[in-house]
Amino acid sequence: MNALYTVLLLICSNVFMTFAWYGHLKLQQANISTHWPLIGVIVFSWSIALVEYCFLIPANRIGFSENGGPFNLMQLKVIQEVLSLIIFTVITSVMFQQQSLHWNHLVAFVLLILAVFFVFLK
Repeated sequence: MNALYTVLLLICSNVFMTFAWYGHLKLQQANISTHWPLIGVIVFSWSIALVEYCFLIPANRIGFSENGGPFNLMQLKVIQEVLSLIIFTVITSVMFQQQSLHWNHLVAFVLLILAVFFVFLK
């Protein structure tokens, strides 16, 4: 059950992370934040990132093997990176529709899946 909680928390964390890192660009495209000073954009993004950390930290604590979780640090990091790229791809495909997927992106995803396979290999 800890594995499921960890993955779900990491998914939530990565959704907020993607919006924190790239949401301000969409706001700029929509002419909402075009005239915001850089510090305003930073504060906006960090306020979203705070929520991200509220999911990320518990995910790592619950999932870490030395806390009774099922994953070692390397496995946690690979899971987080794969989820991050999947969620990034989905969100940016919706938010930034001019960014399309190409064959090399699909190859990269296959390689990420192989990375997950190898990191869990005993």
